[in-house]
Amino acid sequence: MTNAQGSTSNDRFERGLELLRRVGGQERPAVLDSLADIAPDLGRLTVEFGYGDILSRPGLTLRQRQLATVSALAAMGNAVPQLRFHIDGALNVGCTREEIVETLIHVSVYAGFPAALNGLGAAREVFDARTDLPAPAAPAPAPAGDRFERGSAKLAEIDGHAGEQVIASLRDIAPDLGRYIIEYSFGDIYSRPGLDLKTREMVTVAMCTALGTAAPQLGVHIHGLLNVGGTQTEVVEIITQMAGYAGFPAALNGITVARTVFAERSSD
Repeated sequence: MTNAQGSTSNDRFERGLELLRRVGGQERPAVLDSLADIAPDLGRLTVEFGYGDILSRPGLTLRQRQLATVSALAAMGNAVPQLRFHIDGALNVGCTREEIVETLIHVSVYAGFPAALNGLGAAREVFDARTDLPAPAAPAPAPAGDRFERGSAKLAEIDGHAGEQVIASLRDIAPDLGRYIIEYSFGDIYSRPGLDLKTREMVTVAMCTALGTAAPQLGVHIHGLLNVGGTQTEVVEIITQMAGYAGFPAALNGITVARTVFAERSSD
């Protein structure tokens, strides 16, 4: 039985409040008091739906959910206070400073450098306000070898034929763009050691869903997530979670793409 079945409103609120306390690190979540004078029902719904229904579902760990949320909010670029809250929440549920930074660097591929830079600015504020964090780790050395060769190998590992088709489609009009995708996206970013490939594809699915403008790319990366060890359940959970952060239309469109990908793979 899912959380959406057989639960009273009070059950949902109490379950959501307990989870929100874990993520937010506060006994009395600020969202309740900040909305008390204008929209107390929205505060209650945030707890009941956002946390009691969605984030408390099985299928993803809290660490995975928080990194997905951080990546989506950073990519959309329109909710800095909530991004700061969820960066702080990611730390509270066991994510490291390095994982959060690496997730925000990864954002540069799918939402551009301004979104990544703004996200890192929010992260700096959160890190500076915390006194319980270990010292930052030494920067990892840059990946060795030829960028194009390294990127081509990583692209093949993640996306296989789907990735090759994307590059091939650019040869007659923008071959340099295809080369940049291989060199930067896969040779520079995906080859970095800060996140494993499954986590990178999870946050990519979250971003492409939340942005709502990249259905073909979302399909490629759903394939990619499944290729590197993700499951159909994890794909559906990530997309479902985006209903709370990017809205139901974005989540519904994402599920439509996922349905197509699952059908393609089951027919192979």
